[in-house]
Amino acid sequence: MSVNQNTVADEVTADAKALESSKAERTSERTDMVGKALGLLVLLGDEPRGASAAEISRRAELPFSTTYRLLGSLTRDGFVDYEPEGRRYHLGLRIFQLGQRVSNHHGFAGTAMPVLRRVTEQTGEATILSVRDGHHHLTVNKVDGPQMFRVTSDPGHLGALHTTAVGKALVAFAEDSERQRLLEELELEPLTEHSITDRKAFQAEIELVRRNGYAVMDEENEIGMRAVAVPLLNAQGHVFASLATAAPVFRLSLDALVAQVPLLQEAAAELTARLPQR
Repeated sequence: MSVNQNTVADEVTADAKALESSKAERTSERTDMVGKALGLLVLLGDEPRGASAAEISRRAELPFSTTYRLLGSLTRDGFVDYEPEGRRYHLGLRIFQLGQRVSNHHGFAGTAMPVLRRVTEQTGEATILSVRDGHHHLTVNKVDGPQMFRVTSDPGHLGALHTTAVGKALVAFAEDSERQRLLEELELEPLTEHSITDRKAFQAEIELVRRNGYAVMDEENEIGMRAVAVPLLNAQGHVFASLATAAPVFRLSLDALVAQVPLLQEAAAELTARLPQR
């Protein structure tokens, strides 16, 4: 091969490498933008009243221009709604549709709801089914009581593990290594004056839950509300969901709530037999 031919071959190889490098960079950039867009959706999920582009930009620690461009794309695709009057963004109906599909896939909608309704009919209070989502509990189903008092934990709500009955049950009956990790890593932020914020006290609370087989919440998450929860355990004895009865303090004492534990355990056993377990 001549010198000129070698030179041409080297140039072709260099061009090919440059093209591959450029493609890799574009792919990496697209992946990064997808991650940022998903991060914005998570932030909006924590803002029930919505948030402005500037507020989201600050919380996401992204340039305003990037945040504004991503929000525009998410709005066009229906994942985000924009409220012109208040200039605020909210999660869109597309997110609700996807959430409903996930709920249906796991059997939470069709299978769990009749059981929750039956528990509410017998207690006269709200019944809540939750799963763990990282360092939070996620409400997947809820049936309000017939009385004129509505529990605020709607499906899709992310709540603290350390201040709720469902959350404590999810921590207490997790696999040993996972439970230990949560006990060490959870941020024990106070939501009310009754919230547990001391790590040793929280560890003692979780041990009590394990001994009793149920968890209680007494105005630790919300002033004026109490709850009792039991775990739904898989074949290995590890929790995959938790079921709770919640009531205002003026209507049920803590002892009266704990008296509902056998009913909740019966319902939990039925749900365990019906629901796919993770």
